[in-house]
Amino acid sequence: MGLYDRDYARGNTASYETSSRGDTQIIAFVKETYKLFAASMMAGAVGAYVGVPLAGTIQTMMWPLFFLEIGLLIGLQFVKHKPGINLAVMFAFVFMTGITIAPLLSYTLGMNGGGVIVGNAFAMTSVVFGSMSFFAIKTKHDFTSYTKPLMIALIVIVVFSIINMFLHNPMFQVILSGAVVLLFSVLVIFDTQNIMRGAYETPIDGAIALYLDFLNIFTALLQLFGIFNNDD
Repeated sequence: MGLYDRDYARGNTASYETSSRGDTQIIAFVKETYKLFAASMMAGAVGAYVGVPLAGTIQTMMWPLFFLEIGLLIGLQFVKHKPGINLAVMFAFVFMTGITIAPLLSYTLGMNGGGVIVGNAFAMTSVVFGSMSFFAIKTKHDFTSYTKPLMIALIVIVVFSIINMFLHNPMFQVILSGAVVLLFSVLVIFDTQNIMRGAYETPIDGAIALYLDFLNIFTALLQLFGIFNNDD
């Protein structure tokens, strides 16, 4: 359930002129974006902490909870300019992502060395995310022009992920998870460059885009490590 149509957050980015913002405004925009991203990570972690003991119940309600997430994500687009309400909806969304990832976390924690697997997946995600962010800042190559191919790749992965929900093929899942890690690693670069240019409409848009990048990389790595450490 980790994949989302994360293009929503770009709003009117294509027509949004970065040059309309001064350097001081962009710096303030970037700072606010990363503050919200850090806060989102904590809210998501709280959701996971609350959800793990309830993993069985959550698993039976996965589809309703998933559609609730999507509803919150879409609703955020309509209230992102309304102070107070926008943050409430944003934190409700990231909290729900923590809730819905709880069954996967619970399953992994129940494996031999499950705590180590989760820790390694989070550490690896942090390394990948940090490395791609650093690369995005240092490289002279413009990744912001890759919107169309990245979105096509995302749609393809979503389609095959849905297919594998019925096939339950471990090898297919390995391939999909690897593809998710690669795609969202590039999206970290893509989003970071857009944020550094002040290209998102609001800091909330940029923060959610980064959060979804991190979440999907973490989920994919958790699935990969879980499969490779499963004795079955």
